[in-house]
Amino acid sequence: MDKLVKGVLKFQQEAFVDNKALFDELATGQSPEVLFITCADSRIDPHLITQTMPGDLFVCRNAGNIVPPYPHAANGMTASIEFAVTVLGVKHIVICGHSDCGAMKGALAMDTLSAIPNVKDWLEFVQPAVESLAAENQTPDLKTLTEENVLLQLENLKSHPAVAAKLDSGELSLHAWVYDIGNGGACCSHPEKRDFQPIAEHYDAA
Repeated sequence: MDKLVKGVLKFQQEAFVDNKALFDELATGQSPEVLFITCADSRIDPHLITQTMPGDLFVCRNAGNIVPPYPHAANGMTASIEFAVTVLGVKHIVICGHSDCGAMKGALAMDTLSAIPNVKDWLEFVQPAVESLAAENQTPDLKTLTEENVLLQLENLKSHPAVAAKLDSGELSLHAWVYDIGNGGACCSHPEKRDFQPIAEHYDAA
């Protein structure tokens, strides 16, 4: 905790002062253009990866960057997505998986998770990705499952009424990303394809 307390004090004395105008503006509201859904893994920092500032991203995090399909029981992800799309009016949703993901490792070894039953239940939302790879005679490995899971969760996202309405009206775009912790790279895919490529190449092509 000492590190956290010292960090807060440093923020108050330095970063907050240096960005006072920004925080004055943010004190009365937010208008992010992007909903960024990613893993709760401590090694992932959305603002660091995207070099964005407070107010730029509406961030949702959970183990495995999972979006339960609608109408699953109301939960924090469902509520946050609905709020971001309907109230904040975000224009883009990014689902960002990452290398060395513990949730994906768990999804590949569900029989080892009996001691953490809630985690096991949560990772059932990844199993369609595992099954999809197996049905295509691909042996699911960590990399391919991470990519397939991002695409699966984007499909789940489309089942949410608020998201579907904005997609139909052309007011919303979806993005599939995978971040590599070891080299800082980010790859992207068209939401309906499995063509993950470096971010610069993907958005150049787009």
